[in-house]
Amino acid sequence: MPDVLHPVLEQVLPVAVFLLAITVTAEIAQLAGVFDVAAHAMARRARHRVVLLWLLFAALAVVSTIVMSLDTTAVLLTPVGLAIARQTGIAPMPFALTTLWIANTGSLLLPVSNLTNLLAVHRFEDLGAGHGDYVRTAALPALTAIVATLVLIAVLQRRDLRGTYAVDPPAEPHDRVLLLIAGAVSLAIGPLFAVGLEPAAVALASAVVLLAAVLWRAPSMLREVRPPWLMAGAFVVVAGLLRLAQAEGLLDWLAPLVGTGTRPLDLLHLAGTSALAANLVNNLPAYLLIEPAAADDVRRLVATLVGVNAGALVTPWASLATLLWLQRCRSAGLQVPLLKLAGWGALCATVCVTAATLTIR
Repeated sequence: MPDVLHPVLEQVLPVAVFLLAITVTAEIAQLAGVFDVAAHAMARRARHRVVLLWLLFAALAVVSTIVMSLDTTAVLLTPVGLAIARQTGIAPMPFALTTLWIANTGSLLLPVSNLTNLLAVHRFEDLGAGHGDYVRTAALPALTAIVATLVLIAVLQRRDLRGTYAVDPPAEPHDRVLLLIAGAVSLAIGPLFAVGLEPAAVALASAVVLLAAVLWRAPSMLREVRPPWLMAGAFVVVAGLLRLAQAEGLLDWLAPLVGTGTRPLDLLHLAGTSALAANLVNNLPAYLLIEPAAADDVRRLVATLVGVNAGALVTPWASLATLLWLQRCRSAGLQVPLLKLAGWGALCATVCVTAATLTIR
C-alpha cells in the first residue's frame, strides 16, 4: 500500500496546493479590483461598439483562463461580464457564454490552466518531457480550440453582437496600493508559469504576497477570501482511490475503449472518448480514469486533455467551472436555458475537440 500511495501523493498534493493557492490569489485580485478595472477599461476603449467590447472581453477571458485557470474565469470574470452588459444595456448572453466556453476550451495551453494539465505534466516527466515540451505540444491545439470557440460564439450570438452602446460603466473605487500590488502579481505569474517553474510554488508565493498586502492595507477583506478546502480534499481522496483501483487492476477494462496508436483517427477516438467520459462523470475523474491508457505518448496525453477540457461542455457537471458559472449567472439574475445550453455545448465540443485534435503534432 505505501508503495502505491507515495507516488499518488507526490503527484496529487502539489496539485491540491496549487488549487488552494491560485484560488486565494484570484479572489484577492478580484477583491482588489484587478478584473473590475480591466473590464471597465475595455468598455471605455471599445469605441462604443458591442463587437469590439466583446472581443476585448474575450481576450481577458483567454488570458485569465490560461494564467489563473478555468475556475478563476468562471467564478470571477462571469459577474464582471454580466455587470458590464447590464450597465451598458447590451445583451448578457455573449459575455456569459464566452466565460463558460473559453474557461473550458481555453484551458489547454499551460499546465496551470487546468488541474487535469497539472496531472498530465507528471506523466510527461515519466516520458522524459518537461513543461516546455508540454507547452510546445499543446500550443497549436490550444490556439485552435480558442479560435474555433470564438468563431462559434460570433456566429451563434451574431444578432446580440451588432450595434453600439451609449453608456460607459463607472469604475468602482479601489485601494490604489492594493490594486497595484495585485495587478503586478497577476501579470507576473503568467510568465513564471510559462518558463516552467513549479506551479504550486509560484501560486503559493503569489498567495503569500497578496495575503501580506491585504493584511497591510485591508485586513477586514480576509473574511471574504474562501479557499476551496473541501474541493481540494475531495480531489486528493478521489485521486487516491482511483490510483489504488488502477494498481489493483480494477480499471483494466477501460484500455480497449480508448484504443491505441497516434494516427489522427486514433487520437480522435481517444479525444472523443475522453470528452464523453468528462460529460458523464466530470473531467477530473475522467482524466484519471483514461490517463493510464494514454500515458505511453505525449500526443495521446494531449489528445486526452483536449477531450476532457474542451469537450466538457454538454452536461452541467462535466466540469466544476460550469457549475460555478451557473451559480454566478443565477446570482446575477440571468436565467440560462439548460437544454439550449447543452445543444450549443455539444456543437462547440464537437467542433473544438475535432479541430484541436487534428492539429496535435
